[in-house]
Amino acid sequence: MSLEWQARSGSLAWSNPVSWWWGVLTLVSGVNIAVWFVLYGELPVLATGSAGSTASVGVMLLFCAAYVFGCAFRSFLPRADVQRICLFDTWWSSVLVGRTVATVAEICFVVQWAMLLHQLGTMTGAETTVNAAWVIVPLILIAECLSWYAVLTRNYLGNAIENSLWAVAFFIIGAGLCRLLPEFHGAVRVMLAIAIAGIAGFLAFLMTIDVPMYLNRWRTGDADGDKRLTPREGLRDVSTRWVVTHDLAEWKDEIAWMSLYFSLAVWSSLALCVFYALENHLPQYRTEAAIVSGASSTTVVGTR
Repeated sequence: MSLEWQARSGSLAWSNPVSWWWGVLTLVSGVNIAVWFVLYGELPVLATGSAGSTASVGVMLLFCAAYVFGCAFRSFLPRADVQRICLFDTWWSSVLVGRTVATVAEICFVVQWAMLLHQLGTMTGAETTVNAAWVIVPLILIAECLSWYAVLTRNYLGNAIENSLWAVAFFIIGAGLCRLLPEFHGAVRVMLAIAIAGIAGFLAFLMTIDVPMYLNRWRTGDADGDKRLTPREGLRDVSTRWVVTHDLAEWKDEIAWMSLYFSLAVWSSLALCVFYALENHLPQYRTEAAIVSGASSTTVVGTR
C-alpha cells in the first residue's frame, strides 16, 4: 500500500515565521528533556510518607517522562490532526503516530495530577481532594475517545467536547487544590495558590479561545472541504495521508495552543514531580488549625 501525501505552498526557510516557531518549540522541548534527566538524577526514587506508606517518586517520574518525551516528539514533528497537515514528509508525522503518542502522554499527565491529589488528600483527610483524584482520570479517558472520534471522522465537534471535558477535569482539580489551602501555610500555600491561578488561566483559555475555535470550525465545516469520514475510512486516512505545508495561514490557529501546551503544560508536569517528592517536608507547613483538627479526630476515633 503506497502512502499518500501532498505538498502545499511555503518553504521552511528561516525567513518563514513558521520556521522560527518550530525552532523555539524544539529548543524548549530539548530543555524540558534535560530538566527531566536532572530531576531523575536528583529526586529520591522512594519517598516515605508521613503516614508510613511508601510513595514511589519513580512512578511519578515515569509518567512525567511519557508526557515530556511525548510533547517533545510532537514539537519536533508538528501536525494538526483533523486537517492532516504537518511540517515534514515522513510517516512519523502521520496522525496515527502523533495521536497515539498524544493519547498516551495526556493520560499519563492526568494520572500525575491524580497521584498528587490523592497524596495530599490522604495526608490531610480532605475527602474532596481524594474524590477529585478518582474522578479526573475517567473524564480524560472519555475525552481521549472523543479526540479519536474527531480525528477519524474529521468532525470538530468531537474536539470541542473533548476540550470541554478537559476544562471540567481541571475545574475539579482546581476545586481539590482550593480545599487544601486551609490545610497549609507558607511556601506550600503559595505553591497551591500559583497552581490554582494557573488552572484558572488554562480554563479561561479553553473556554474563550480553544473550544469556541473548534465550535466555529464545526459550524463552518472548516476541515479541508468538510469531507467527513466513517471511523473505518478515517483509520486508513490517518495512517496513509498527510499534507506537508509551511504556510503560516494554515498554522496560525494551531500556534497559540501548541506553544502553550508544549511549554507551560510540560513545566507543570515537571513541577508535579518535585512537589510529589516533598511529601516528608509537607507536615511542617500544616496550619495549626489543621493539626488540631486532625488530632481531635484521632482522639475521638480512639475513644470509640
